[in-house]
Amino acid sequence: MNYCIKGNTIEISDNEDFVPAHILECGQIFSYERVSDASQDRWLVFSADKKAEIVPNGDRFKILTDDTKYFENFFDLQTDYSSLKKKLSKFEILKEPIKFGHGIRILKQNLFETLISFIVSANNNIKRIQLILGRLREQLGTNMGDFRAFPTQKQMLAVDENFFKEIGAGYRAPYLYKVVRQVDENTLQDWQTLPTRELRNKLISLAGVGPKVADCVLLFGFGRGDVFPVDTWIHQMYNKFYAPLENREKIRANLTKEFGQNSGYAQQYLFFFIRSGEK
Repeated sequence: MNYCIKGNTIEISDNEDFVPAHILECGQIFSYERVSDASQDRWLVFSADKKAEIVPNGDRFKILTDDTKYFENFFDLQTDYSSLKKKLSKFEILKEPIKFGHGIRILKQNLFETLISFIVSANNNIKRIQLILGRLREQLGTNMGDFRAFPTQKQMLAVDENFFKEIGAGYRAPYLYKVVRQVDENTLQDWQTLPTRELRNKLISLAGVGPKVADCVLLFGFGRGDVFPVDTWIHQMYNKFYAPLENREKIRANLTKEFGQNSGYAQQYLFFFIRSGEK
């Protein structure tokens, strides 16, 4: 990945491995805004108590932020996606998805925010997820000046179950109320050292976390490439291109076996391609 850091700016010199629309609209993050100005799009990205703005720089991009080190890691800029895509392109089923979503990068997100976000995401649509998470920020998060931070576990402990119902969480309200009493930021950080299978079981033991949510948290929070989240889109893809199978855990196991340590990357290319094709 070709980039350099100058002051409060990360200059991206590679538009083949970094495309904001691919990165932000492939289902891995909800706390962002796409803003159209004078026929050009820019993106505001929020993570924990940090903010970055991605702006066009010719046919490339600049990331403007007060914390370049954080967002260098957040956007996974040190990983060589060109080599990764070459390896994955050996699989016939991934050739077109990789061409289509060539600018995807899997983000390294805040663990607590990722957990809460994907509990909210269960059986939900993007607009509603963003609305609920936005209300969480506005009503509980620390005022950072021109935006609100994602609330900490301590801040979320201060409200009752009814609060989560009032912000639109629906049946997820009791899960959110309970999960912040089960785990905090430090506990999640301590789990980083666990093997993926053990970590997955820990996550599934939490309120509101099923297999698919656990896999999303593993991939988008803990950075585990050896997982393959299976939702409706992936389920349909599997039945179309592999074999009819209803058991999503078996689908997950089969796809993880096929793609190994790069399963999470394969999932993102496939998911983005399939979902975008249906729009």
